Amino acid sequence: MNKILKSLLLMPLLALSLNAAAAQYTEDEHYTKVNDSVTKKKEVREYFSVYCGHCFKFEPIMHGLKKSLPKDASFERNHVDFLGGASKTIQAMITKSIVVAEQLGDTDKLVGAVFNYIHVQRAVITSEKDLRNIFVLNGADGDKFDKLMKSFSVNSKAKSLKKYQENMTAKRVLTGVPTIIVNGKYKIDATKLDKNNFEQDYQNLVKYLLELDS
Repeated sequence: MNKILKSLLLMPLLALSLNAAAAQYTEDEHYTKVNDSVTKKKEVREYFSVYCGHCFKFEPIMHGLKKSLPKDASFERNHVDFLGGASKTIQAMITKSIVVAEQLGDTDKLVGAVFNYIHVQRAVITSEKDLRNIFVLNGADGDKFDKLMKSFSVNSKAKSLKKYQENMTAKRVLTGVPTIIVNGKYKIDATKLDKNNFEQDYQNLVKYLLELDS
């Protein structure tokens, strides 16, 4: 009985918080609609590239966002292959390696190592061997890396990520990186967020958009 009473008491507070968020975040100012429908499951998809300096600086914010998400929402990293600095073949190879990092269960550390290799060490990735060395130096098993890079699951996921990229590019939604899309429907525009409390404001906006069609 106490649980029921507590739930009833919390409902008005929840309604107030949603109304407050609705007043705080507005379409075409903080976000734009890029699709008519939402994804089946709640998700935050980050389109990014390890060759993007802004993406590199954005990494800590994305790490914080990932940790702040509700349990029923996933964080999807969608590496793109259209930036300068490397051939599409190398960029596609990096996409595969990021899928491998996810399957190894150490995404943030391994992707961070690739970012550092390019932006801090100013080194150049020219082959799969370079990526393997980066992973191994950061604690990954080399044999597992080799097997996963050739596996059906990794290649299938990489092709799926490419399709997401092509779909959003064709709609002129994906014109640069980083681009964050919530539930496949809402593209975030962070330029109007609170600069003095940017990370928290960003997380609040994402949480608002995750619930917008619920």
